[in-house]
Amino acid sequence: MDLTITTNASPERYTIGVTGEVDISNASKLRDAIDLALEQPTEAIQLDFEHVAYIDSTGVGVLVGAAHHAAERDRGFSVVNAQPGVMRVAQLLGVDAEISITAL
Repeated sequence: MDLTITTNASPERYTIGVTGEVDISNASKLRDAIDLALEQPTEAIQLDFEHVAYIDSTGVGVLVGAAHHAAERDRGFSVVNAQPGVMRVAQLLGVDAEISITAL
């Protein structure tokens, strides 16, 4: 499934809306969107995963790396509206302790 990315920027929060499945075939597209967000003058980056039903370990790696890069820049980083399958993968891999991720 294709990955669709939308953005909504404000001084307080840069929101990245993600639709589709995040896997090895398209994780770089998500990484590029997050990298662009990190270059913006905003306090926090928020990924909206309401429409993401699946994420693989490559996608999770992108999230962890992004959280670390945001912290290095003193920016907030969070994933909101995660569907049950995405939450399960995050919890199984233990990344829910490293990044702020909340369920739908």
